[in-house]
Amino acid sequence: MIAFVSGPVAALAPDAAVVEVGGIGMALQCTPNTLAELRIGQHAKLATSLVVREDSLTLYGFADDDEKQVFELLQTANGVGPRLAQAVLSVHTPDALRRAFASGDEKALTAVPGIGKKGAQKLLIELKDRLGAPTGTAPAAGAPAASGWRDQLHAALVGLGYAPREADEAVSAVAPQAEASDKPNVGALLKAALQTLNRAR
Repeated sequence: MIAFVSGPVAALAPDAAVVEVGGIGMALQCTPNTLAELRIGQHAKLATSLVVREDSLTLYGFADDDEKQVFELLQTANGVGPRLAQAVLSVHTPDALRRAFASGDEKALTAVPGIGKKGAQKLLIELKDRLGAPTGTAPAAGAPAASGWRDQLHAALVGLGYAPREADEAVSAVAPQAEASDKPNVGALLKAALQTLNRAR
């Protein structure tokens, strides 16, 4: 099993990064928060989880082991695959997620695309005592995305190689979409911002 990859970042995409390891480019599926910390040409070390399917091998990359462990634990719940687990971590940090489970916060879970009210109730029952207690003093579930989506989005766009001015314009372009939601989805906003940038070029 591949526990982590370490090397220079060769490429970045809206939902993935390529890290060069021993002359081989390893493609990793990552959350927007993880991608926002990466820069092309800079060294990165990402914890990884390999998901094996009959027709594919997919490597998921994480900023740290805590995020990786939560990703793997989420998949032990019925109906949760790697894509949904990654969507959960795109919206909530591991600690914000622990707070949501500790307080039975259904709304925090339904903020994740693909999780409805019944799905949130099932997850709360299945995983309530398995995620553990929050370890830090992070804001409540959903708060990082709600308050810091501009910074996250701007950092992700600059990390993808866009000039700060272009990133500013793209952030402004998607602001109405973000402000229409109490809990903006940074991943969806990043895709929308890239579409506006591609149209402008």
